[in-house]
Amino acid sequence: MTWSILAHDPATGAFGVTVATCAFAVGASCPYLRAGVGAVSTQSFTNRYLGPAVLDAMERGLPPDAAIESALAGDANSAYRQIHAIDRHGRSAAWTGQSCVIWAGSQAAPGFSVAGNMLAGPEVVTQTLASLVAPASLPLPERMMLAMEAGQAAGGDRRGRQSAAMKLVTTEDFPDLDLRVDDHADPLAELRRLMGLWQRERAPSLATGPRKADPSGTIDRAAIQAGWQARGLELRFGD
Repeated sequence: MTWSILAHDPATGAFGVTVATCAFAVGASCPYLRAGVGAVSTQSFTNRYLGPAVLDAMERGLPPDAAIESALAGDANSAYRQIHAIDRHGRSAAWTGQSCVIWAGSQAAPGFSVAGNMLAGPEVVTQTLASLVAPASLPLPERMMLAMEAGQAAGGDRRGRQSAAMKLVTTEDFPDLDLRVDDHADPLAELRRLMGLWQRERAPSLATGPRKADPSGTIDRAAIQAGWQARGLELRFGD
């Protein structure tokens, strides 16, 4: 029903997940991330308990394959699940149950994992991974976006298109980027539009917002008010 990317950037410590499907609100059920630990996507008759369980296991020190095995041990319907995970060492593992709707499978490269089910064919995963690995100089969100577009061009979900999501964490307990397209005729195009807005309107403030290194953050009143004035807004801070 879905195909997804997991990515880890060792230079920044970032973890990213991007996912698309022909079902409603994929971002509400599939992607899970934890700063300093890893990323997971749980899909194909999704069991949302698996994502946190795998992250908990990796945080305790288990490698991704053992973390997935431990999470699935109590799931009587594991044959219908697909789940993959990546950890802070760039190691990845994937499980595709034998009852997942074909085509279903996964591929990986150092720092990356791609998995999908109910796809047009294996070329969806192959092209997604090839596009993900190639442009090493690009920021991680752009690399993931290009890779998902390559997977869609290769056929994507065999049923069609409906929703997509992208999440990214670095150092904080909350995502730096958290975008969802819950219901759209062309969800990846809409996700790209939202990513452009994030790059312009949200990403620049990440360095000055409240964060572990500076719990209060920085507020430049003069710059903020100048921005309001430039937009024709009659706003000002209270004294």
